[in-house]
Amino acid sequence: MKSERILVIGANGQIGSVLVEYLRGIYGENRVIASDLNMPDTKPDYFEKLDATDAAALSAIVAKHKITQVYHLAAILSAKGEENPLQTWYINMQTYFNVLEAARINGVHKIFYPSSIAVFGDHTDDTAEQYSYLDPTTVYGISKAAGENWSNYYFQKYGMDIRSLRYPGIISHQSMPGGGTTDYAVDIYHKAVNGEQFECFLKEDTKLPMIYMSDAMDATVRLMEAAKDQINIRTSYNLAGMSFSPKEIAESIRKIIPDFKISYKPDYRQDIADSWPQQIDDAPARKDWGWRPAYTLDKMTEEMITELRKKYHLVKI
Repeated sequence: MKSERILVIGANGQIGSVLVEYLRGIYGENRVIASDLNMPDTKPDYFEKLDATDAAALSAIVAKHKITQVYHLAAILSAKGEENPLQTWYINMQTYFNVLEAARINGVHKIFYPSSIAVFGDHTDDTAEQYSYLDPTTVYGISKAAGENWSNYYFQKYGMDIRSLRYPGIISHQSMPGGGTTDYAVDIYHKAVNGEQFECFLKEDTKLPMIYMSDAMDATVRLMEAAKDQINIRTSYNLAGMSFSPKEIAESIRKIIPDFKISYKPDYRQDIADSWPQQIDDAPARKDWGWRPAYTLDKMTEEMITELRKKYHLVKI
């Protein structure tokens, strides 16, 4: 473990910004190289500016740092991606092809590829099984489904150790929403702690699968550290945390902030949400490498409100 040298691509994003610090806590700061299109405001150590559509630049960084693991998080998300479908396809797929080839050429040991519940579509039951039919309705979902198959192809053809999770909506206090359909469940907490009414772009009873960031980090590293013979799915593992609707999350918030108000104004994102399952069956992940979520809706709400109040200096630290 201590000999690993890890590259995180898309390190400034919702997941990447948290994952970098999580991995550094495990492997050591100098063994985790963060990379993204833009340099953070304060230039950190072990950061590389990278446009992941540039195959040569990506391969050069992998070789320079003798990278053994790549976490590829760069992507345009579901709702944002519908604004420019062809650009979304190009960025999401070309960056992944570049990762696969840089890893193959430079002998990278492991790749983490994040997939999403966006791979499911109208023909998936309310509870998505591991091997449910995939007919995604967004370019983001199409690209993720394609990426899953390319992962399996590179495993079968080249023996590359690629591991993946189908993330549900991820909720965190560390970063702002990034353009996903499930991001209402992040924004709602920011509005609540600041005493603002929240206007939701989904209907009150739209139930979607979600996961708290702490559970997502645990699942990601647990998957990557599992023995190779424990990994029986080389497309992507279903991952579940909890499922709830906007009405249910508002009720959870009111247990702490009783006067919180929410209104509903569904937009084009409602159609995207309606094509996704309400729940995820993650039995294979539980069986193969021992996945178990730790957070319920109310436990997550309590921690989100506590941490955001600190962030906005609404309580003494």
